[in-house]
Amino acid sequence: MRLNLPLLDHHELEEVEKVLQTGFLTQGPKVAEFEELVKKLIGVDYAFATSSCTTALHLSLAALGIKPGEEVLVQDYTFPATANVVVQLGAIPVFVDINLNTFTMDLDDLETKLSPKTRAIIPVDTFGCSVDMDPINEMASRYDIPVLEDAACAFGAMYKDRYCGSLSTLGCFSFHPRKAITTGEGGMILTNDTYLAERISLLRSHGGVRTGYWFEYQDAGFNYRMSDIQGAIGVAQMEKLPYILARKQELAVSLTERLRAVKGIRTPLQPAWGGHVYQSYVILVDESIDRNALIHRLREQDIECTIGTYACHDQPFFQRTYGYKTGQLKNSHVAFTKSIALPFYPQLTNVDLDRIQEALEKAIKQQ
Repeated sequence: MRLNLPLLDHHELEEVEKVLQTGFLTQGPKVAEFEELVKKLIGVDYAFATSSCTTALHLSLAALGIKPGEEVLVQDYTFPATANVVVQLGAIPVFVDINLNTFTMDLDDLETKLSPKTRAIIPVDTFGCSVDMDPINEMASRYDIPVLEDAACAFGAMYKDRYCGSLSTLGCFSFHPRKAITTGEGGMILTNDTYLAERISLLRSHGGVRTGYWFEYQDAGFNYRMSDIQGAIGVAQMEKLPYILARKQELAVSLTERLRAVKGIRTPLQPAWGGHVYQSYVILVDESIDRNALIHRLREQDIECTIGTYACHDQPFFQRTYGYKTGQLKNSHVAFTKSIALPFYPQLTNVDLDRIQEALEKAIKQQ
């Protein structure tokens, strides 16, 4: 059983064929159409498709003017790309621990790490669970600090009555195949800030502004554009989004019901403010269980699974470069060493869910 399987059919092929017939394959009308669909759904003024969520995050920080030596507060429990983009600008990532109930940024630890040196905050909507953004925005406003929401996993998720990605200064989505909808690779930046939108538009495409038949290069920009082939896939995927989100909610309820009887694990929780879209279905195992051995035993039963994600402070680069020690951020370390992402995608059936439950019970009994 696969860990993930994107929901694709003839509609994606038809949209891609239209692009191929034009002969214009780089960023064009399909990307613009995809951006417009996302912009309307999320309810923001500006949306910019990019080649990945990593480039979206990097471009966002560049637009904010983050400089070498400045500090950026980054949620520690996240894919390292969230922190890597800070490093690539010469800035310093200061890691913030998480709340184990939601796997999202711990507000108390955030408050202790805010300082006059802080230039930005990057919370993460981990596994599709929205961060408690109101308190974060309130803290940031005290210091006049921009907030960049890493909403890579949370396309379609809501925080109270607003969509993730629209909750702060800037928000970034991913369209990697493990996300709610996919363009193969791809990302998007959302904002309501006109100045930042102008900077992003300029920097996304080499820093050039068209003047007649050619460009005038006003800044040292990047090539972070999405191709029209990817945009076409995104347009087709947007039609499936309501079904995908509803089906994953249904599956999450069903899988949680099945796993209640399995001893030694904790299933994912819906936060008080709602907003979990289950990009991944991630469980925590008890301290007494060897998580790595459990993953191995599940894979032996043809249940593909993996860790949830990474504690950045436990990774060799950040320890070597910034002096972090293993386990320094306690909750993030627990999540890194004790989490398992189980197979989870819309095509799963009740028979598949039964298999996951039975395989997990068997693997735990082998401990």
